[in-house]
Amino acid sequence: MDLWYSEYHTKDVKFSIKVNKQLYSHKSEFQAIDVFESKEFGKFLTLDGYMMLTEKDEFIYHEMIVHTPMAVHPNAKNILVIGAGDGGVARELSKYKSIETIDIVEIDEEVVRVCKEFLPKTACGFEDERVKLYFQDGLKFIRKHENAYDLIIVDSTDPFGPGEGLFSKEFYGNCFKALKEDGIMVNQHESPFYKDDATAMLRAHKRIVESFPISRVYQAHIPTYPSGHWLFGFASKKYQPIAQLNEEHWNELKIHTQYYNTTLHIGSFALPNYVWEMLKNVE
Repeated sequence: MDLWYSEYHTKDVKFSIKVNKQLYSHKSEFQAIDVFESKEFGKFLTLDGYMMLTEKDEFIYHEMIVHTPMAVHPNAKNILVIGAGDGGVARELSKYKSIETIDIVEIDEEVVRVCKEFLPKTACGFEDERVKLYFQDGLKFIRKHENAYDLIIVDSTDPFGPGEGLFSKEFYGNCFKALKEDGIMVNQHESPFYKDDATAMLRAHKRIVESFPISRVYQAHIPTYPSGHWLFGFASKKYQPIAQLNEEHWNELKIHTQYYNTTLHIGSFALPNYVWEMLKNVE
């Protein structure tokens, strides 16, 4: 009998991966955590039945959420990451010798433990000595900080369950306060393709636009996420993501990436017309 992992992207669209075996299944204090092994995508992690990452395509998400702001900010030393319990963001940040501190706030300690055991290709990021883990609610953590970080990366789950508070106006306002005067915030911005995902994306975008003077959206193709068309938000107090891209400097760092490059950086902000129209309507 074949075993398949299936996730409904809408009530009429289902995405499925043939599974070799299930490696882990447990309900933590916050959510159901499952790890599967497949031939096509390698090992993959789901939370409450929703795909978080696969070994085959996680590099796309993690590179785009990290290197895009790092190639713009000229001197990002103190970084806050909210979510990111799989370690992939920390892994990409660890490639920068100039970074001094990487604070990671993850609400569910069980996610980190599971990823260390089953997904070491991403969880290796936690091994960097600059990483400090805080197991608490990101919304509560951010309230206590002001003028503390050069970059905030919001690597949240979808806007329900444990991640719901990370899409609120209060949260984005507190991120603005926690950033230094030239700080940048990036976040996973959902997909614009299916109606429910687009609604969540626009709600978040409206709140970010209300909180930051500079707010842009960029995109990537991630095969295992709903529709494959995924957006990220770039919000800043000072820097424009294209005009102030430090292309020459970033390329001199010779950071190894599989997806991100500075040419793609520029192109990722060129959005399809249907997305522009949606964003324009809320802006």
